[in-house]
Amino acid sequence: MEVSVFNIKGEDTGRKVTLADSVFGIEPNDHVIYLDVKRYLAAQRQGTAKSKERSELSGSTRKLGRQKGGGGARRGDINSPVLVGGARVFGPKPRNYSIKLNKKVKALARRSALSYKVQDNALVVVEDFTFDAPKTKSFLEIVNNFKAGDKKFLMVLPGADKNVYLSARNLPKAKVAIASDLHTYGILDAGLVVVTENALSQIESVLTK
Repeated sequence: MEVSVFNIKGEDTGRKVTLADSVFGIEPNDHVIYLDVKRYLAAQRQGTAKSKERSELSGSTRKLGRQKGGGGARRGDINSPVLVGGARVFGPKPRNYSIKLNKKVKALARRSALSYKVQDNALVVVEDFTFDAPKTKSFLEIVNNFKAGDKKFLMVLPGADKNVYLSARNLPKAKVAIASDLHTYGILDAGLVVVTENALSQIESVLTK
């Protein structure tokens, strides 16, 4: 599949690049996408919620009332869960929410997400570029050149570029990602994915292994 190459002004350069069908032209697998997005969102959870259970509270162990005949629930000590300020029953404990997925499953999910973007005409290839200095206005011009002002905008670069990253950092709907760190959630979350030529070749080399 051939697509046009644009410059950062949003103009067609007249050149074309071929997208690998094995990466950008597959039949998307929705279930695999679901699994990988679920894995990503689970990994964002800190898992540090904690409440004290009965054995962890400090307080007198004196029995507060009769075992029977009081007309209410049985209460042992001041830490009883039925009392205000008492312990919590089956409260949250620190845990790890991470989910393991095989490499091939994650790779298939990314290929499926990229294929969806190509089908929706939401993936654009641009010439490689860089900025001499960080400037948010310069990056905003790129976003506007591709008429993505009201969409979430994802710029994919072949490697770390501090000036480009700092230029996009203050834009709430714009993100910059490295080709090797591209993930399914980031692809699907973006309304428009803009990939530089070198980043494109890196994505294809990673996902066709």
